[in-house]
Amino acid sequence: MLPWLLRAALLTSAAAFYLPGLAPVSFCETEKNNVPDCKSSIELFVNRLDSVESVLPYEYTAFDFCSETEEKRPSENLGQVLFGERIEPSPYKFKFKKSVTCQKVCTRSYDTNKPSDRAKLDFLKKGMLLNYQHHWIVDNMPVTWCYDVEEGQKFCNPGFPIGCFVTEVGRPKDACVVNSNFNEKDAFYIFNHVDITIHYHIVEHEQLGARLVAAKIEPKSYENPNEDSPDCLGKPKFLKDKHTGVFKISYTYSINFVEDKNIRWASRWDYILESMPHTNIQWFSIMNSLVIVLFLSGMVAMIMLRTLHKDIARYNQMDSVVSVDARTQQRSSIEDAQEEFGWKLVHGDVFRPPKKGMLLSVFLGSGTQIFIMTFVTLFFACLGFLSPANRGALMTCSVVLWVLLGTPAGYVAARLYKSFGGEKWKTNVLLTAFLCPGVVFADFFVMNLILWGEGSSAAMPFGTLVAILALWFCISVPLTFIGAYFGFKKTGIEHPVRTNQIPRQIPEQSFYTKPLPGIIMGGVLPFGCIFIQLFFILNSIWSHQMYYMFGFLFLVFIILVITCSEATILLCYFHLCAEDYHWQWRSFLTSGFTAIYFLIYAIHYFFSKLQITGLASIILYFGYTMIMALIFFLFTGTMGFFACFWFVTKIYSVVKVD
Repeated sequence: MLPWLLRAALLTSAAAFYLPGLAPVSFCETEKNNVPDCKSSIELFVNRLDSVESVLPYEYTAFDFCSETEEKRPSENLGQVLFGERIEPSPYKFKFKKSVTCQKVCTRSYDTNKPSDRAKLDFLKKGMLLNYQHHWIVDNMPVTWCYDVEEGQKFCNPGFPIGCFVTEVGRPKDACVVNSNFNEKDAFYIFNHVDITIHYHIVEHEQLGARLVAAKIEPKSYENPNEDSPDCLGKPKFLKDKHTGVFKISYTYSINFVEDKNIRWASRWDYILESMPHTNIQWFSIMNSLVIVLFLSGMVAMIMLRTLHKDIARYNQMDSVVSVDARTQQRSSIEDAQEEFGWKLVHGDVFRPPKKGMLLSVFLGSGTQIFIMTFVTLFFACLGFLSPANRGALMTCSVVLWVLLGTPAGYVAARLYKSFGGEKWKTNVLLTAFLCPGVVFADFFVMNLILWGEGSSAAMPFGTLVAILALWFCISVPLTFIGAYFGFKKTGIEHPVRTNQIPRQIPEQSFYTKPLPGIIMGGVLPFGCIFIQLFFILNSIWSHQMYYMFGFLFLVFIILVITCSEATILLCYFHLCAEDYHWQWRSFLTSGFTAIYFLIYAIHYFFSKLQITGLASIILYFGYTMIMALIFFLFTGTMGFFACFWFVTKIYSVVKVD
């Protein structure tokens, strides 16, 4: 019953992801007075161009395509700027239900004797070599290129290539398969013509006009000898590697409108998303993670309900002596119990302040900030507010939440640091406000410098960079100070047992109870719960696929939190039984080591799944991966520490200690 309920909830969240905050637009053949806000003209916007073989996206105008200079580009939110989206108006102008055949847009002329024109052609050829793709938008819908794949299935890609390069006759590369006439060896074929088909659905209720439900495109290449009156017939347009003289490219388009009675406006994204990540694999991932959680839950339950219950019962029974004659036997049983159940022996040291308590408290404060930010972001995503249709909303929400959550970060760091016996509160609050965010910002700034140097559209403008710094210094830092003030004002956390003045000597540990093997083993199970989901997340980031299954992701997030907590509690109990009371850093690093496995998987993904070339792209990939690994390390480590802290406080609060 539980899997069916989960499936229903997830499908509901996945199916309703586009509903909140997005209003439909009505279109009519002519402007009608009786239909409010009914448009007759259709605007086509162009976005950045990207490639799976390069991390560097470029603006539409970087390739010298036909551009619109009169209209003002639409405003972009913070998330779009951070993701490098550059949406611009295009010269492609349509009228609703007015079909056009071979309409000329513009003609670009290049003189190879001029260095500037030759550089433009070289950049265009580089884009075709690296398989850069257009991303066009109509009515906030991606214009898709649909083609057949394996087993008769159709894949709809929210982008289409700018051209292709044929290395050998009969052996075309990538996008060249769309045309069997691409048979010229060592030639760059340019997709200078597009056939656009717009599907619409007529809304009968209250005569609201029509709504667009799909926009599909088919890229083509034509020579068009007559530039003033193109016919879009004949052989394709290609450019040789060593072309000399003047080279002209005429860009044209054809558009057709088709009424579709089956697709409603609310479900118009379905045909795109159905060809994205496989739902069956997602369910396999969830079932795999649930098995791991059930296994760990059983282990922890066995410890809490059987072993610990017996331990506590025997320890508490030792404090009541029935008769004088039984004292010798009682003392013997106490010694036996202490040898068998060694976790009580370290009660006087288990809450001893850890070494480098300042750094640990700072990490825990930042980890708490990341945890709350992630939870709230995924919750809103499940409700549908952060869908792919709402461009940039996911990143904008994350950044704003992180800025506003400085107060809990400062509070947690200050309260724990005070409990560790620390007194340098100024240093603590400054490190909480600047250490982890500073490392992320420094990494991001270096990556941004590389993007600036490469002329990429992903480079953050200077004004946006100043705005990010203003959010950090003017909002996040003061909120962190406020949280730290309240954290230091409260008394330190009271522990259930007193700490001895002289530390207890830790006995020789076996190989399995030493710190490093336990830390390495502790990260395996949490990573096993998420590694399938990681594949889809990395695909959405680096292979430019849309990610929309936030219901699955939220469930995996909850499973990850539970797994990190239970695995850390399990190992913490074994170490306490071995009379090793240094659990604070170990609990943080045990679950935090999941980030190391994530880093290893990201390296494997780079070499096995991606075809990224170029030193700049490689540096950018690993630079951004290090940021994700650091955030993941702080998040998982914080979960492990607080779970272990609760466990240790719980077990030592129910035993009687002399």
